Order: sequence, then C-alpha cells, then structure tokens
Amino acid sequence: MKSLAELAEIRNKMKDKVSLREGSNDIRIVVGMATCGIAAGARPVLNTLLEEINDKGLSDVATVSQTGCIGICQYEPVVEVYQSGKDKVTYVKMTADKAKRVVEEHIKNGKPVTEYTLKESE
Repeated sequence: MKSLAELAEIRNKMKDKVSLREGSNDIRIVVGMATCGIAAGARPVLNTLLEEINDKGLSDVATVSQTGCIGICQYEPVVEVYQSGKDKVTYVKMTADKAKRVVEEHIKNGKPVTEYTLKESE
C-alpha cells in the first residue's frame, strides 16, 4: 500500500464482498467450509460465487455465506441454496465452473441445475 487512495480502493472492493455475506436477501447461498469442504476445493467455489453474484449485479437478490460441516462429506464441496417459499436445493461435488453455471441458471434465471444436485448424484 502506497497511499490512502489505494487503501480506500481496497476497502471499497472488500466492502462489496462483506455486504454479499451479511445481507438478508430472498436467496441465501451457503457453502460448506469445514475441513472436508476446504480439502475438496470449497474455497474456489465460495470465491467464484461471490464474484459472480457481484459481477452479475445480483447482490440485492442473493447473499453468499459459509458454514461448517453439512454432514455429507463424500459429496464435498457442497453448496445449499435457500429461497423463500421454495425447497432447499443442495448442489454437490461443486467446482468453480459449476458455480458459475448455478449463478447464471439458478440464481439469475430461477432454474436449478438439477444435474449438479444431490438427488441427481445419488
């Protein structure tokens, strides 16, 4: 950091990410970030979800947060999507590329990507 302007830029960039994690929007996206999830690659999935929600202007619709163990370690990384009035959707064996598709099709357009869900993977 070389100047106050650079510090302010970093602050503003991180402010957007923090607001994405603390909001009370209609859609809540939860990423399992226990040791099992992190070891399976959950961190890039979480980061991609945050970036995609922000880049697509969906931060007023969706909140991204993390949780501990979801309890289905063999399916990690796991992402759960909660939406008012709808059943929870559990995405399993997620990757950053799959996360991009989930944001585009499910979060933005309202159509869950069933091939990535727990029911389809069983």
